[in-house]
Amino acid sequence: MWRAVVVGCRGATRRSAMAHIPHQHSHRFSAMVSPTSENKNENAQGGGARSQGGGGPPSRGWGSYLPGVGLSVTVATAGFEIAHHLGQGLLHLQGVQGAASPVSGIPVSILLGLALKNSGVLPATAWDRLNPGIKLCSKKALQLGIVCVGAKLSAADLAAAGAVGLPCVAAGVASGLYLVPWLGARAGLPPRMSSLIGVGTSICGVTAISALSPAIKATDRETSVAIANVVAFGTLGMLTYPYVAHHFLATSHQCGLFLGIAVHDTSQCLGSALTYATVYADQKVVEIAAVTKLTRNLCLAFAVPMLTWRHAGRTAKATDSAWPALADLKKHVPGFVYGFVGMCLLRSLGDAALASPEGAALLGSFGAEEWRAAAAVVGDTMGSRWLLGTAMAAVGLGTSASALKGVGFRPFTVGMAGAAAVGATGMASALAVGAIL
Repeated sequence: MWRAVVVGCRGATRRSAMAHIPHQHSHRFSAMVSPTSENKNENAQGGGARSQGGGGPPSRGWGSYLPGVGLSVTVATAGFEIAHHLGQGLLHLQGVQGAASPVSGIPVSILLGLALKNSGVLPATAWDRLNPGIKLCSKKALQLGIVCVGAKLSAADLAAAGAVGLPCVAAGVASGLYLVPWLGARAGLPPRMSSLIGVGTSICGVTAISALSPAIKATDRETSVAIANVVAFGTLGMLTYPYVAHHFLATSHQCGLFLGIAVHDTSQCLGSALTYATVYADQKVVEIAAVTKLTRNLCLAFAVPMLTWRHAGRTAKATDSAWPALADLKKHVPGFVYGFVGMCLLRSLGDAALASPEGAALLGSFGAEEWRAAAAVVGDTMGSRWLLGTAMAAVGLGTSASALKGVGFRPFTVGMAGAAAVGATGMASALAVGAIL
């Protein structure tokens, strides 16, 4: 009873106070004591955000990603088709028929994406709908593609390279990985851009850049400039090095070794070897160049974790933190890098098993041909073409031309010097092999 009287008195007092408040202030008082519908909506949204952060389903439906994913896949498909015809045209000019295109579809996909993004064909409202799917492709598809690319790399290639080829490959890779960042630092390039140019120049071109870029959190600008570098100087090497090799080197082994070390991208390397084989009627060069290039590619499994750790140490030094110990590598290397290395190990173990009857029995119905075909589907078709191609198309679709302004000539000067250094190392190695054998 007494509680009801007290509550009634409080209510009467509040109504009396409201009656004495001027009209223009009464709304403020009401807003303070009673939430409006707008405040309720904000509270509901905040609750939704909290539930999402607590593990609930994302507020964005999967349907919102489809337009951007569809556009990225379409641009990548067009990019690979254009690259195929461009490559066939280049080979035709040099008298080569029936070979795979030496032009990678990834840089063409980036260029198409850039052109569409900055053409003004689509209005801003359309890009608002496309951006969620584009961002999904540029992150998740890229990471999954890197894992799949690991199926292309096998330790068996090391044995195929032989005792003479391994030191030559190691020298070529080291020259690019250490010289390019050193030159980049003196040219004032961002460290991440220098690392991307170095790994692309010394190991396997666009694929290496695509693998390292998310691991060191490189920007789209840095990634695009690095890819432009390896495409430009790799293509120049593809067109000129077969004739340089024939002029300076005497044997098929020397020429194949030089081309396998000096030319950046795998497709470019095989294109240059096919040109040599066609012009000078020497198919042995193709075999030696392919083995040497695959051995270079395998170095990616070691280079990505190493460069990621080095980048983490550089970041720690800039913030006056302790350089990360190797025991803490797991904290600084993203999970997809471990997936990439694990896929390399799986491919290597499978190849090793097929080399013996006992191991082949463990793979059951998988014979050598079936195993290699499965690895090609995962590594080449899914990894390099669809996932990395779609991801790089998304990078182009998400990059504004204004982000590339002010790049200047310095990155390309450093890239040219790095390409020249790797090429010179390849030539020196080939000459040394000729003197030894």
